[in-house]
Amino acid sequence: MDLLIILGFFLFGLLLGSFLNVCIYRMPRSLSVVSPRSACPACNTPIAAYDNVPVLSWLILGGKCRHCKTRISPRYVLVELLTGCFFAVSYVVALWMSEPVPTAVKFCVLSFLLIGLIFTDAETQLLPDLLTLPGLLIGLGLSFLAPVEMCPDLLRSSGPMGALLPERFGWQVLSFSNSVTGAVFGVAFMWGVALLYRGVRGREGMGMGDVKLMAMIGSFLGIELTLFVIMLGSVIGSLFGVTLMLTVYSKRLARNRKRRSASADMRTRAWHSATLIFRHFQIPFGVFLGAAALIAAFVGTPLMRWYLGLCQ
Repeated sequence: MDLLIILGFFLFGLLLGSFLNVCIYRMPRSLSVVSPRSACPACNTPIAAYDNVPVLSWLILGGKCRHCKTRISPRYVLVELLTGCFFAVSYVVALWMSEPVPTAVKFCVLSFLLIGLIFTDAETQLLPDLLTLPGLLIGLGLSFLAPVEMCPDLLRSSGPMGALLPERFGWQVLSFSNSVTGAVFGVAFMWGVALLYRGVRGREGMGMGDVKLMAMIGSFLGIELTLFVIMLGSVIGSLFGVTLMLTVYSKRLARNRKRRSASADMRTRAWHSATLIFRHFQIPFGVFLGAAALIAAFVGTPLMRWYLGLCQ
């Protein structure tokens, strides 16, 4: 029975992943996600129902439009598969918790929102309000149905008051409080970083979309995992930035070697080009925050317990 339910979650995720592709394409362009029906972006020919089956249609058509033969981005099938897999994993993880149905719904909704925001930010450097703001409200509402848990080790370390909270108040109040605190902390931290960057550099370095994204993430995960997301997202983003700089450096160095003999000046010029890459390339930080939030949602608490164990 559990295997059938897991399969059902996976198939439902595939269907919602197909709709999510519509959102990713249309929301940044201020188009309706309801009408008109899906069409080829190249020739605008409406896509028939038999060509709109998640994953299978893309594979059967060889990743091309049936009519104009224009290549269809593999992003479509990737989004569908990721959504299906995360929906299935959401139910598996929820089985280990006391309230499997509300928890599975919570994880599914969060996965849907984060996958949509990750791919939208990667393609357009935009984080649509139509996903982040409703997601914030949904996260706050779901905190009454599925607990936004505090890490038990952190709860115990908060002193006598932390130990009294579960007995004096219902878990719903504690869960909602953690949800609100996580959202407020996410907004305060990201907004503070944005203001600090603008004050130091004299230009915008982080959009309000990232601030709203962290508010949404905080409402689902609570303050402890929100801090975990910020730290992990920053590490992943930094690694991406360093990798990008090294890639540009190696390519410029190789190109310069073809033009002139090797010299120290050549390496200096190549490194200077690598450091200028961020003037022309805006890193979509929402991608790394979203990826970190997915990790935190499913394995964040065990990772925090492991880390706290090392610190003892």
